[in-house]
Amino acid sequence: MTVVIDSSSTTTRTSTTTAANKKGPSRTQDIPFKDRSIYSSHQSNPTSQHQFQYQHLYKSHFRFNRNSPKMSLLHHPQPATSRNNGSSLQEQNGAKTPRHYVPDVSTIPIVTPRPSSTNLPLSSRPVGTPQPPPVITQDMRDHTNLPDELPVVKCVARARIPTTHGPDIFLHLYENNVDNKEHLAIVFGEDIRSRSLFKQRPGETQQDRMTRGAYVGKLTPGRTNADYDIDNQRRLKFDEHGNLIIDEFTYSSPTLVRIHSECYTGETAWSARCDCGEQFDQAGKIMGENGHGCMVYLRQEGRGIGLGEKLKAYNLQDLGADTVEANLILRHPADARNFSLATAILLDLGLVEIRLLTNNPDKIIAVEGKHQEVKVKERIPMIPLSWRGGNKDGNGINSKEIDGYLSTKIERMGHLLEKPIKINHEAV
Repeated sequence: MTVVIDSSSTTTRTSTTTAANKKGPSRTQDIPFKDRSIYSSHQSNPTSQHQFQYQHLYKSHFRFNRNSPKMSLLHHPQPATSRNNGSSLQEQNGAKTPRHYVPDVSTIPIVTPRPSSTNLPLSSRPVGTPQPPPVITQDMRDHTNLPDELPVVKCVARARIPTTHGPDIFLHLYENNVDNKEHLAIVFGEDIRSRSLFKQRPGETQQDRMTRGAYVGKLTPGRTNADYDIDNQRRLKFDEHGNLIIDEFTYSSPTLVRIHSECYTGETAWSARCDCGEQFDQAGKIMGENGHGCMVYLRQEGRGIGLGEKLKAYNLQDLGADTVEANLILRHPADARNFSLATAILLDLGLVEIRLLTNNPDKIIAVEGKHQEVKVKERIPMIPLSWRGGNKDGNGINSKEIDGYLSTKIERMGHLLEKPIKINHEAV
């Protein structure tokens, strides 16, 4: 049995990793002696075992090391009111280099789950089996660089968008006090409402409210009242300060959520280097079928480094680097995204309990926030289309680049995803 990895560069790294593992201790030996009995007791329960391994990984990782500065693969800018505006450069041997620069890429921690054919989804399933999220203690949150205060976000406009797939979406545009970008929330369900958008404003008219999208129901020619849907006899209510009162006309149950970062190459240029476009499409399909959901679309191309730097990273990947190494060679963090904006947007939409579509463990703790303002009730794995049921229909992305990209996500970034194994040239 061989793992399905076609990238020559990935194969080289895998061989190196295997050789290194022969010299080093086993997975159990890596765990301090006092923790081994706990580790053994969790092996009989897959869910507990995954949660324990996740906790141990985070406690042992440098980002949670009490003797080290608070660090993370994720970069979380502070809100404008509390950000440090000092230089991002530090002196090193007489030269200035970014604080996040890691000159030795071999120091990146490697996390390699063993390949398994167990619990793989059936080909008819759009996603993997829902999983309880890893247990993340407050002590672990305190040792991240997540901001103490969330950014301030404001929804400035909302509009109904009929789609080619059937269900309408409601596109929300947000401004914030962290960057100058306009971030989006793609909402499935008319009754998921932005608190900042629907708040009554002094001197505004009903026409003003309808124009910016603060209305109930559906707009039709001749409508004059934003707060009252005459067709369905629904009226919005507000308190004395103009804040929306949450009642049966506003959705507040645990909701499907996907936090998606902009990817021009994967969403628009048909790139087979990543699965971003595929994940975007699949998340929208799942939410459309469910009837409610929210995709927070963050304008942070290339895991936060921008499109120009991302294209340079692609060239480095063609020269043999993986996606993490390429970022570091360019003197960027492995992941420079800011998910605190997503947390603030979810709170504005009233989505405080969510079912998160993700394979990224970092995203879970980052979206929940340092003080767990949002609670992830369930993690739903996003399984690549080409990995499902042997992919007999030829769906999904098939390229050596995507194989190397997904392997790097699992092995170097700790994504909670199992690689399929190959028996007689057929994935199972």
